[in-house]
Amino acid sequence: MSSLMLEEALSAPDAVARQLAADPLSYARLGQALQEQPPSSVLTIARGSSDHAAHYLAYLVMARLGRLVTSLPMSLITLYQSRIHCEGLLSLAFSQSGQSPDLIAPTEFFRKGGARTVAFVNASGSPLAAAAEHVFELHAGPEKSVAATKSYIAQLVSGARVVAAWQQDDALRAALNVLPIALQQASRLDWSAALPVLQGADRLFVLGRGTGLAVAMEAALKLKETCGIQAEAFSGAEVKHGPMALVRDGYPLLVFAPRGPAQAGLLAIAEEMRSRGGRVLLAAPLGTPGAELPLATTGNEDLDPIALVQSFYPMVEALARARGFNPDVPPNLAKVTKTH
Repeated sequence: MSSLMLEEALSAPDAVARQLAADPLSYARLGQALQEQPPSSVLTIARGSSDHAAHYLAYLVMARLGRLVTSLPMSLITLYQSRIHCEGLLSLAFSQSGQSPDLIAPTEFFRKGGARTVAFVNASGSPLAAAAEHVFELHAGPEKSVAATKSYIAQLVSGARVVAAWQQDDALRAALNVLPIALQQASRLDWSAALPVLQGADRLFVLGRGTGLAVAMEAALKLKETCGIQAEAFSGAEVKHGPMALVRDGYPLLVFAPRGPAQAGLLAIAEEMRSRGGRVLLAAPLGTPGAELPLATTGNEDLDPIALVQSFYPMVEALARARGFNPDVPPNLAKVTKTH
């Protein structure tokens, strides 16, 4: 038995290949402009899965370029009528449909105020695309399952492309160009060890850190919407500030530990959670002691979280079906959500 969600998740490598073949001059022009006239402030505008993709881009910008990035608190423009100063601002909006008023209105406001506005969107003819100065189409193709998969992965890639262009990092560009191959490998990795652990779970922690926190947040959301599990995402450091008091007697945890500076701490927290009685499912590169869920590596460790979520999606789709849910039609949800 299959589903649209699984078909779309497995098509993500092809979607990424299409995107990487498209719009190279547009990315280069924006990167050059940001080099020549760096923004005085940067903010992201997004909700749901798209906000997790924005979080990934924000982390790359802060870590690689040293520019602070703020996530716009939603409703400031639409409900509170805040008159945010736009001088020197770079706004980055992420959406699949490009139809939600609380993304469109801020983008229109910032552009009229003189900010540079960018939209990453899967629908190039959408109102959000019309509102932004720079538009980067995701090239993910139609996505019919309510749960976003290939469009989320395409957003991660699009954000990384902007960072590579802004930083003029040839090594990151080269790693992006071969990313579809790594994603194909990641899609075939066996995560079935998670199914018997999570099939009867009603709560769960998903731990990540650094560039991997964005995909931990996405995983927690997918576990909620497709599997009905009360999943919460935490930084491997933040979980020590109270939440780990819940961990005992088989409490399930997914720990995402891809390569990078955060990996050692995540492996340590996985071991600590085991010692507290937690049932830890550790996702880490092949050969990592204690890892039950293998991770593919890419040409650059900052891209490894993209391969991680590519491996996660088939597992969570199978878990949803094992729990009696239709992963294509989560209860009470619609594909397009319009909020103010």
